[in-house]
Amino acid sequence: MTSPVFLSPEQAFTLRAQYGTPLYIYDEKTLSAQADQVLSFPNAFGLTGRYAMKALPSAAILRLFHRKGLHIDASSGFEVERAWKAGIPSANIMLTAQEIPSNLKELVNSGCLYNACSLHQLEIFGQLFPGREVSIRINPGLGSGHSNRTNVGGPSSSFGIWHEHTDRALAIARKHNVKITMMHTHFGSGADPEVWMNCARLALRIAAKLPDVQRLSLGGGFKVARVESEKGADLQEIGKHLLPAFQQFAQEQGRRLHLEIEPGTFLVAHGGALLVSVIDIVDTGDGGYRFIKTDGGMTEILRPSLYGAQHPITLMPSTERAKEKADYLVVGHCCESGDILTPEPGNPEGLLPRSFVRPEIGDLLFVGGAGAYCSGMPAKNYNSFPEAAEVLINASGKATLIRRRQTLDQMIQNEIAEDE
Repeated sequence: MTSPVFLSPEQAFTLRAQYGTPLYIYDEKTLSAQADQVLSFPNAFGLTGRYAMKALPSAAILRLFHRKGLHIDASSGFEVERAWKAGIPSANIMLTAQEIPSNLKELVNSGCLYNACSLHQLEIFGQLFPGREVSIRINPGLGSGHSNRTNVGGPSSSFGIWHEHTDRALAIARKHNVKITMMHTHFGSGADPEVWMNCARLALRIAAKLPDVQRLSLGGGFKVARVESEKGADLQEIGKHLLPAFQQFAQEQGRRLHLEIEPGTFLVAHGGALLVSVIDIVDTGDGGYRFIKTDGGMTEILRPSLYGAQHPITLMPSTERAKEKADYLVVGHCCESGDILTPEPGNPEGLLPRSFVRPEIGDLLFVGGAGAYCSGMPAKNYNSFPEAAEVLINASGKATLIRRRQTLDQMIQNEIAEDE
C-alpha cells in the first residue's frame, strides 16, 4: 500500500489559496482508521495502544487519538507537558526519555507512568520514589530498521538497559523497595510477522527474569509502505503470531501479561501530506538533470535528506497541458545541496529522478506519507523559513486550520537585543 492521495486537485488549490504553501494536511478518516487497527490488535490478556507522539505532536492530533481511546508515549518531559496542554490526563501518559526531566517529581506525582531507560534513571527514580512501581526499558540485544539511524536495539543502540544487566536493575529496585511491574522494549521497524514473533519470544524470556512484571510493551516500529517497493505491516497477522508466545508464557510463569504497543508512524504516516508549490524549473544541460524547485523541503520534511527515505510525490498541474512525461529531481527551497526530496532509496547522498508530466511554475506537488516525523522533525527555521501551517480535514470533508504559519517575529522572539 502506498500513501493515498486523499485530496483532490481542486481541494488542493483551494487550500493553497486559503493558507498558502508549504502546508501540512491531515485526514481524520485515515487517522481514525489507523487507530482502529491499532486498538483491534490481537492479544491474549488485554491491550493498551499508545501513540508515540513524537511522530506528530500537534494538539489536534493528540486530542483525536485520545477520543479514539489511545494512550500516549512521550519522549521527553516537554512532550508530557505538551500532552497535558492538549487535554491528555496523566494516567494515560508514559514517559520514555533519554534525559531525566528536571520536573520528574511533578510528572510522576501527577500520575504519569515512568519508564526508566538506564540503570542511572532507575537509581534516580528509586531515590525519589521509594516503594513505588516503575517500568524499565530493556535493550534486548538486537534490533531492526531500514537504516542504522532508525535501529533502536542491539549493541550499537543506547536505548534501554542492556539485557545482560537485568540483575543489576533488580538489585537497584530491591535497594529502594521499587517494584518493576512493566517491561518495555523496542526492536525497530518491521513488517514480517515471523520477525515480530521471534522478537516477542526474546522479550518474554527477559520478562521471565522480572518476577513482578505484569505488563509488556513491544514498542512500535510497525512498518508502513509509503511507495510501491515497500512492504507494510499487517497488524492482524502480527498480532495473531504473537498470541501463542503470550499464552505459553502464562502457562509456564503463571502470569497473564497485558500487552502494550506504541506505534507512531503506523498511525499517522498515511494520514498526512505536505503540499508544496512549484517555484522554478531548471536543468544542468545535456548529461545533467532537470530539477523541480519547490517552496518546501528539509524545513518541512527532513526524512529524505536524513535517511534517503522515499515519499510518493504527485504533480497537480495548474493548467491543462500535454501528458508527456520527463524525469526530474525534486528539490527544496533551502540553500543546501542536501535538500533533496527524491534521493536514492536508503542513500541520502544519491539521486534518483522521477517521472512527471512536464511541470510549470505554479503547479502543486502532493508529497504523501508525510504525517509521521515530518512537521515534528524538520530542519526548523533553517534559512529562516517559518514553520508551515497545518490543516485537518474532518470526516465530513471540512478543512480546519490547526496550526497557523509561524511569523518572523515569532521566530526571533527569544533573541536578546543589545539594549536589553
